[in-house]
Amino acid sequence: MQVQLTNRQQHILWATVRHYIATAEPVGSKALVEEYDLGVSSATIRNVMGVLEKSGLLYQPHTSAGRVPSDSGYRIYVDQLITPSLRDATRTEVLAKEVELALQQRLQWEDWSLEILLQGAAQILASLSGCISLITMPQTNTASVRHLQLVQIEAGQIMLILVTDSYETHSKLMDLPPARGETKPDSEVIDRELQIVSNFLNSHLRGRSLLEISTLDWSQLDREFQRYGEFLKDSVAELANRTAAPAATQIMVRGVAEVLRQPEFSQIQQVQTIIQLLEEEQEQLWRLIFEEPELDDMHKSKVTVRIGAENPLEPIRTCSLISSTYRRGTVPLGSVGVLGPTRLDYESAIAVVAAAADYLSEAFS
Repeated sequence: MQVQLTNRQQHILWATVRHYIATAEPVGSKALVEEYDLGVSSATIRNVMGVLEKSGLLYQPHTSAGRVPSDSGYRIYVDQLITPSLRDATRTEVLAKEVELALQQRLQWEDWSLEILLQGAAQILASLSGCISLITMPQTNTASVRHLQLVQIEAGQIMLILVTDSYETHSKLMDLPPARGETKPDSEVIDRELQIVSNFLNSHLRGRSLLEISTLDWSQLDREFQRYGEFLKDSVAELANRTAAPAATQIMVRGVAEVLRQPEFSQIQQVQTIIQLLEEEQEQLWRLIFEEPELDDMHKSKVTVRIGAENPLEPIRTCSLISSTYRRGTVPLGSVGVLGPTRLDYESAIAVVAAAADYLSEAFS
């Protein structure tokens, strides 16, 4: 979301989010004057909060109340305003070290079963984050790519065919994006281009794990074929993930009781739908938190933050889901995540998830 805020607007939005996270009460200008050194009057703060409300970043639960951050407000906070001071940066670094130390001291990798180890890690994560913790069991699927082929089915449509080393075949039908400046693409030209792109895919992916497909460097594809790379990138990764996903998945879940005591979960029906998702519909949740993000540095975790309505699963559209992937080398094995209300201490939650994912990656490597 691209919203241009002045420094004053950013500071007041930051203070509003921080105060609401701490108190769970709608925030008024008087509270911000008393709690934060904003250097402006209460009237100025009210005016700025009004502008932020018109921008969709704050809202009033009812007319006489103060303001509450919206999902968009939290998104600006996470993307642009987190860690505005050295003190906060130090706090998250200390918390990350605390996670790593707790995992090292309390998990004995030599003596325990993998399931018990990950249950213990989930419990530690829940305790330190104050959220529901989610850790997926590692992937055991070892299928690799035997062959990839792009075939023109009819004008404007192509099929991507993936054959694994066990000779299982999977396919996906796609619409071909129009070439720049072409009114009617030549069928023979497209066939030749598809063969060249197929050769590129096979030369780079044959023999590699399905879970490594998302690491393919598409920039190596010749410039004249980049239009194929632009729309194939997500489709190839999606087909590979769908093929690699196990039929039955397991997610270690801890910390449910504590989180559901939060005021956001006062409605029993909402609580029931969340518990049903966690207990009975884990496959949907697994596909969401194991979605492989793009990584700039393959040796470090990248944390994904989904806030409120950004979550595609209805039961958690009033929650925030923070997740990261743990891996063996460059191969993603599973995911670590925390689930809580949108009124979440995002700095701490992101630090905890990143530290846990990094620790598990080191342990599995």
